[in-house]
Amino acid sequence: MNKIIVSIILAIILVIGINKITEVIYNVKKPEKSVYQVANTGTSTTSATETDSGSFQAEDIMALFASANIADGEKAFKKCAACHSIAKGGANKIGPALYNVIGRQAGSLSDYKYSKGMITYGKKWTPKELDGFLTKPKDWVKGTKMSFAGIKNPKERAALILYMNKNTDKPLSLQ
Repeated sequence: MNKIIVSIILAIILVIGINKITEVIYNVKKPEKSVYQVANTGTSTTSATETDSGSFQAEDIMALFASANIADGEKAFKKCAACHSIAKGGANKIGPALYNVIGRQAGSLSDYKYSKGMITYGKKWTPKELDGFLTKPKDWVKGTKMSFAGIKNPKERAALILYMNKNTDKPLSLQ
């Protein structure tokens, strides 16, 4: 019985001793700064940031128009086409017709029943306003009935806005 107890104690002392010796031999100090730094590549110049009031503010969408193209915007509009038409003289669907939307007052089509949130919003649809709204509609216009989750990719939003700008009587110079 004594031999078993002594061998268990010896094994414990041996494991603890080896652990302490390896700590002394392989003492590694942690660096003050992380060795692996993630560099900002600058691919995303547009982001939605939350302000103190809880609303989102679009930044630098105008810079993305140079790299966006209308064909990509037409593809992106397929997400919108289930609820909106963009053809000149197009009818309202679940959502209002979007022909001439840029420069139009929000909630202003007389033949469409808007939510109270959209009617009270009352701003004009500029490229920056559309960018913020398309990022996350429910956060941009409180009380909107638009259930779309939003478009997170800023380049896709820029292309979509270019496409909507093309589908207007007075297109703005965005590129």
